[in-house]
Amino acid sequence: MSRLPFYLIVGLLLVAGTAFSIHRHLSLEVPWTPGEQRQVWEVEALINFEAQGDPALIDMALPANQQGFRVLTEHTASPGYGLSFVEDEGGRRAQWSIREASGSQQLFYTVQLLVSPDARAPDMPPPQLRRDIVWEQPYDTAAAQVIERAWNRSADPFTFARELMHDFSDERQGENVRLLLTQFQRSQLLVRLLNQAGVPAREVSGLYLEDGRRRQNLTSWVQVYDGEQWALFDPNSGEQGRPENLLLWETAGHAVLEVEGGSDSRVTFSMLTHNQPAAAAVRNQLSDDTLLNFSIHSLPLEEQALFQTILLIPIGALVVVLLRVLVGIKTSGTFMPVLIALAFIQTTLVTGLVGFLLVVAMGLVIRNYLSYLNLLLVARVSAVIITVIAIISIFSVLSYRFGLNAGLTITFFPMIILAWTIERMSILWEEEGPKEVLIQGGGSLLTAVLAYLAMNNPLIRHITFNFLGVQLILMALILLLGNYTGYRLLELRRFKPVTED
Repeated sequence: MSRLPFYLIVGLLLVAGTAFSIHRHLSLEVPWTPGEQRQVWEVEALINFEAQGDPALIDMALPANQQGFRVLTEHTASPGYGLSFVEDEGGRRAQWSIREASGSQQLFYTVQLLVSPDARAPDMPPPQLRRDIVWEQPYDTAAAQVIERAWNRSADPFTFARELMHDFSDERQGENVRLLLTQFQRSQLLVRLLNQAGVPAREVSGLYLEDGRRRQNLTSWVQVYDGEQWALFDPNSGEQGRPENLLLWETAGHAVLEVEGGSDSRVTFSMLTHNQPAAAAVRNQLSDDTLLNFSIHSLPLEEQALFQTILLIPIGALVVVLLRVLVGIKTSGTFMPVLIALAFIQTTLVTGLVGFLLVVAMGLVIRNYLSYLNLLLVARVSAVIITVIAIISIFSVLSYRFGLNAGLTITFFPMIILAWTIERMSILWEEEGPKEVLIQGGGSLLTAVLAYLAMNNPLIRHITFNFLGVQLILMALILLLGNYTGYRLLELRRFKPVTED
């Protein structure tokens, strides 16, 4: 029979699991290790205005995901105001409303931004060229001459914008530029000149991020579109490119703050930066699951904690398969060591080992007595289960009385599994002798300890919980091991006499 379908399935599982894991790391920035830190900026916008005793409507632009920054969380403080977030072609905006307000008013908006080198702004449509630009005399003549002068020294929209801004510098500023600046602000004037020359452009607002700064204001920048991509220009220096610490707050060319029913409105910004674990920094975006962003983070915390343990079981299963298929270790029950390893995670290793040995030893003694009663299997196993419960209860009470709180965790052992382990070992003792009991019992404990060390490793716990594609990889590895038909390591000792001869 051809093994091709088998290897195709294994290869598909490996590729799918690896692809899903790499996608979560690159696109969602889920870290590979649990100790990674991420820089987070917390920016607070304070809106002040004087209300006039009438209904008030306050509209403010909000930052969005962009190059170098990703929005994590945002919240507001606006007692007595209604609040809604709207999104249109101009981007995201917050709108506060109130039926009646008078006197000085303050509204707060706070956003947390993750510093993310791989973050990118969503695709923005090119701006529409303004066809309604009208210049009064003599500004029309001055604008035409400024445009012609920069146009002759340029080769494309970006070089034209750069040359145009250089003409506004103090060293190259001519009479036409000085005349235009008496009528318009620099950034607005540059946008008008670029649009008149047929170059799509718009004015945007940015905020320089500096740790510990207070009452900062937005700065104006000019975005230029060359038909394929956007470029950001500093209207004062003409330099092209976006500084690393610049956060674009408004990118649609609209007003940052609009207030109806108030006067003397202004917005200032304060900011702080801090580091926090990478897993916590990206947790909110992990909860927004899509087909390619399938994760446990969308579940309630109680279920997340449960799955964090459940997702470790395949790791324990892989350890059992490795030890039984390749090494040849015998265990009492196929996957009993995995369940014991799960109990060790709750009890700690030393406490779990001591508790397991005490319960099994006491259970074997009582089971030996039950064997003389010639009970049926179901009744005998049921009696063993009750005995195990009684033993665990007695140990827990005694531990509490002697102040050994660690002994209370013995209740995490799977009682049914312990009962069946005692039953199997008792039968094995009767049929094969104590030596075989020690071999299988010792193999079970060794396998459980190794499975515990693998499952309790912080790196493995982090990867299995945050990268569900790893489950497909584990499935592929177990399938490959299940196809192994060679000698086990412990079987090779049978050939030792041959090597000696």
